Amino acid sequence: MEFRKIKETCLYVQSLERSKAFYQGKLGLAVIGEVPGRHVFFRAGESVLLCFIAEASGQGGHLPPHGGAGQLHLAFEVAKDAYETRKAEVMAQQIPIEQEYDWGGGFLSFYFRDPDQHLLEVVMAGMWERGK
Repeated sequence: MEFRKIKETCLYVQSLERSKAFYQGKLGLAVIGEVPGRHVFFRAGESVLLCFIAEASGQGGHLPPHGGAGQLHLAFEVAKDAYETRKAEVMAQQIPIEQEYDWGGGFLSFYFRDPDQHLLEVVMAGMWERGK
């Protein structure tokens, strides 16, 4: 089987308003869909970040029910030459950076948390293309 990419990923959150304040207000992601009390969707480049209230999405309806719990991880990719700017922008929003990691070969990433304690990462473009 061959897939082109992961188009969307999902986080389960406690508050849609708090998630909007973080992802739209602090990280600048555009809201592209919203159902109050159920979900808010954000555009992240060519990808989509889905934020669901687990209890509401677990009810099902037009689509199969789903839900989740716990701290999850996702990474945002940025151009290598924009990495330091993005890091400065995150810090300017008073979002603590937990760690920066040197992956070798000139590739760096840094980690921080959203309001639901999901672990977010910003990674330089090209990192996973190495060693193909």
